[in-house]
Amino acid sequence: MRARKTYSQGDLQKVINELAMMLGDRIHLSKSICEQHGQGEDSYGCMPPDAVIYPFSNEEVAKVVSLCNRYKIPVIPYGAGSSVEGHLLAVHGGISLDLSEMNQIIEINPADMDCRVQAGVTREALNMALRYDGLFFPVDPGANASIGGMAATQASGTNAVRYGTMSDAVIGLTVITPSGEIIRTGTRARKSSAGYDLTQLLVGSEGTLGVITEVQLRLHPIPEQIKSAVCSFNTVADAVDTVINAMQLAIPLARIELLNALQMQACISYSKLETLTPAPTLFLEFHGSEAAVSEQIAMVQEICHEFGGSEFQWATSAEERNQLWAARHSAYLAAHHLLPNSRVLTTDVCVPISKLALSILHAEALAEETQLLCPIVGHVGDGNFHLLIVFDPANSAQFQEAKALSEKVVQKALELEGTCTGEHGIGIGKKAHLEAEHPSSIGAMRLIKRALDPNNIMNPGKVIDIK
Repeated sequence: MRARKTYSQGDLQKVINELAMMLGDRIHLSKSICEQHGQGEDSYGCMPPDAVIYPFSNEEVAKVVSLCNRYKIPVIPYGAGSSVEGHLLAVHGGISLDLSEMNQIIEINPADMDCRVQAGVTREALNMALRYDGLFFPVDPGANASIGGMAATQASGTNAVRYGTMSDAVIGLTVITPSGEIIRTGTRARKSSAGYDLTQLLVGSEGTLGVITEVQLRLHPIPEQIKSAVCSFNTVADAVDTVINAMQLAIPLARIELLNALQMQACISYSKLETLTPAPTLFLEFHGSEAAVSEQIAMVQEICHEFGGSEFQWATSAEERNQLWAARHSAYLAAHHLLPNSRVLTTDVCVPISKLALSILHAEALAEETQLLCPIVGHVGDGNFHLLIVFDPANSAQFQEAKALSEKVVQKALELEGTCTGEHGIGIGKKAHLEAEHPSSIGAMRLIKRALDPNNIMNPGKVIDIK
């Protein structure tokens, strides 16, 4: 249900009229465009904004935000629309700021392995441009998300086990504050001890502290050799124990992903992977020199065999590797296809690596107690996994059962000293869990929000509630 709007229709019309004079046809009021911007890839429904704006520059964003702040009109930053925790819902109405037209790669510095991009640049577009310099941007959440959105939600993905998350990749930002000021955080230096780390404060803030318009990124050289393989197991426990042992031996795997039997069945059907087996499976990728990759493979194969793993099935060519990882990234869509006209509610927990098997097996046991289809997929190398709870949106009882199951999985992760979200963020769906996870520091978070956004215009209703 939409919360009460804190502004008058008259004030909203003043803002729209003034913005129309400045932006012309880049302000949209149509129902279809507003509804498109009032939802993400989640199960929270649609709460459309009152208007959608497509800015071209930092200065235009600053003018929009400053004007909205004057009249206390909410601003909801919008990237590629791929968020899954209700980040894009206009809970209090307001204006959606679509940054997709701010899609310029400002500079690439090959010698220093960094670049600066506008927030609307997508992950795939950036890597396409970087390949000419032998570089790549490793954070890979699956969706072709925008860099600004990825920074705002502290995204990670399949490469995080080796290359880290967005907090590791981002070294500086340009941000429009709620008052409309343009500030720049960080430098191109690889480290700094200069003052408060505003960059890391804003990475993961989910649009609640300001609008990220430019991102300075750390890059990596394309590895000399890349090899990908899959290995199936008799049980999920065997697969997870393999992961734990590989991590404890500090084998520098680039990717190690777990799909349970149901998720493999879905991916085999959806992505036409008939040569694979519908059993608990690890997707593996090795990066490095020829000698280093050979050593990594030998060590991982030994661990896999110890826990009953199959012989590796290799994806040797670039095309085969792309097909394999495209199938992994299509796991969410594949889960949808297990049940016609379904929706998927995703969990996103992360636990200490030693507690990973317990957490996943507990989630599977809970899922088996329901009548729901619940594939599991995860970036298990860093203790992060997702339970994809498939339900019929027309069946309210199923939806309630799905939500209850998700709550139990999160509660167990917190009991195991983990987190309620490893990469998707808090949005509107996990605010209560955030308070349970950080009871001693939630007050400090509210103080920061009030100090930076006293009128509560920046994506209100997300992360933490301010009265």
